[in-house]
Amino acid sequence: MATAPASLLSLNSQLSSASSSYRSPHSSRTISRRQSCHLVRARNNKISSLSVIEAKTSTADVSEEDIVIVGAGIAGLATAVSLQRFGVRSLVLEQAESLRTGGTSLTLFKNGWRVLDAIGVGNELRSQFLEIQGMVVKSEDGRELRSFRFKDEDESQEVRAVERKILLETLAIKLPSAAVRFSSGLARMERRENGKMLLELVDGTRLLAKIVIGCDGIRSPIAKWMGFSEPKYVGHCAFRGLGFYANGQPFEPRVNYVYGRGLRAGYVPVSPTKVYWFICFNSPSPGPKTIDPSVLKKQAKELVKNWPPELLNLIDLTPDETISKTPLVDRWLWPVISPPPSTGTTVLVGDAWHPMTPNLGQGACCALEDAVILSRKLVNAINSGSTSVEDAMKSYGIERWPRVFPLTVRANLVGSLLQWENPVVCSARNNVVIPKLVRLGPILEHTNFECEPSLKTNF
Repeated sequence: MATAPASLLSLNSQLSSASSSYRSPHSSRTISRRQSCHLVRARNNKISSLSVIEAKTSTADVSEEDIVIVGAGIAGLATAVSLQRFGVRSLVLEQAESLRTGGTSLTLFKNGWRVLDAIGVGNELRSQFLEIQGMVVKSEDGRELRSFRFKDEDESQEVRAVERKILLETLAIKLPSAAVRFSSGLARMERRENGKMLLELVDGTRLLAKIVIGCDGIRSPIAKWMGFSEPKYVGHCAFRGLGFYANGQPFEPRVNYVYGRGLRAGYVPVSPTKVYWFICFNSPSPGPKTIDPSVLKKQAKELVKNWPPELLNLIDLTPDETISKTPLVDRWLWPVISPPPSTGTTVLVGDAWHPMTPNLGQGACCALEDAVILSRKLVNAINSGSTSVEDAMKSYGIERWPRVFPLTVRANLVGSLLQWENPVVCSARNNVVIPKLVRLGPILEHTNFECEPSLKTNF
């Protein structure tokens, strides 16, 4: 690991009993930035369990790191970039052989863009994706129920659908080439007597970390180790895809929603040639996992075979590698009952802590918010010494919980309401609630978020 600021090496008194002058270079298994952008199949290295024991393991073959981030997804990379802009280095561990750049796109509202601006990548991404001007809601027979313009409700609102692949690559390229270590699945964790965490990887590599940041996604083994329950299936699944129009897509820059009974769909232009789409349907169980693109397309088209034809055409124009089917899950962080997001000097960020359904478009936005808030608190603790790292992590949890818990619940309830099957209720929704009662302004209040720019430091 490259030399870090002296204040980082000392951290806090409770962590300084072990020597912090030893620095081992990153493993030779790290790969170049260009290589990191290649899409390959992720390895199937899974963590069956993580253990916590008071250990006196020999450190003869253990390399030491100040901050280890587990997971090179949006939360992990954004946290690493934010820390780096404050002059603090970290090592990101990713179990896959390269960035997991599969999948489709995600919608970022103004709170997400404020974070991306704060960490220095906002304008680079804006130039690649269309700004969405508004939204239109239709019934399954194509009848328009209501339309909105985002700027009419909030002049500062900014909405764009962003390809996950490009977002990850843009974040990764801001880090030193050795900052992300691939093929590094976590196998075991041990808490040392001095408060540090011993991380053992699948390949046998061992790291001793002063701080561990868990950004390992919805099924986070680190969250499980910390006592969190498994995310709960919410009763519906989603097909997703990214349609490609070689000669240019024909749609206006707005989100299009179509509501049926126990079934809804949507599509939104991402770029001049790409359009993201989804179909959400009720199902009593997630059902068997299916990855065959031809089967997925057939199943998706069968659900909406009598719906507006542009949706069927979108599915036909979707490249095989972008189509997927996933069960929707979340975890409600009940006060008192749920564990805090940190224990000792280990902390959770993003989906690892608060997985939520995509009904408000806030999963990625909240992960980005987590990243900058945690980074700022950690850097203040590291540089000032006026508070401990543990207290900084506790402060992060106290600040973020009132934000993420209501959003998780709200996203769940919105999804449940939109998945109504009762014909009388659906008729009231389509003829009264949406045309006459819904107001966009209050719906988007949760996108208000202030974020100071991260301080760029030369190091």
